[in-house]
Amino acid sequence: MIALKEQKVEKVFVEKISGKDKNRPQLQAMMNFIREGDTLIIESISRLARNTRDFLEIVATLSERGVEVISLKESIDTATPQGKFVLTIFGALYELERESIKQRQMEGIAVAKAKGVVFGRPAIKVDDKFIKEYNRWKEGKQTATETFKKLDISRTSFYRKVKELENNSVINRKESAKIEQSIK
Repeated sequence: MIALKEQKVEKVFVEKISGKDKNRPQLQAMMNFIREGDTLIIESISRLARNTRDFLEIVATLSERGVEVISLKESIDTATPQGKFVLTIFGALYELERESIKQRQMEGIAVAKAKGVVFGRPAIKVDDKFIKEYNRWKEGKQTATETFKKLDISRTSFYRKVKELENNSVINRKESAKIEQSIK
């Protein structure tokens, strides 16, 4: 705070909550206040954002609006070529970090799949209970809502399974008709 006062800034925004949340009231107030041609002076990158990605996003937004950013602790000034260079390095490091995480994640998924780990929710089975409730619905004895609630599945899952069931029934009827034709 003292360092900022020495810079003779026009307005100081002080956040009282954690910097890891991008929807902080003072950050939003600062973003609304700052105008093209202004320079944002921060004590440290960590005072503006808790991670490189958020910092770069905020700086990119400010740059698009014609605002320069100076970080006193890290000696970054986006108005200078050196400051832009350091910012570019941060961006490259962030991208490398993200790509490395994705690569490790994909490798981990491949290893897990090789071990037989199944991802995602288990498929909803079209069992006897489903067919019984489906038939009651088709006969008009209950509504679709009652049916999927009895089956304890979502509306979307119910209609997806109905579509599968009806498509399979059409295929099975066609196959049965072909078999009957070939027998005759």
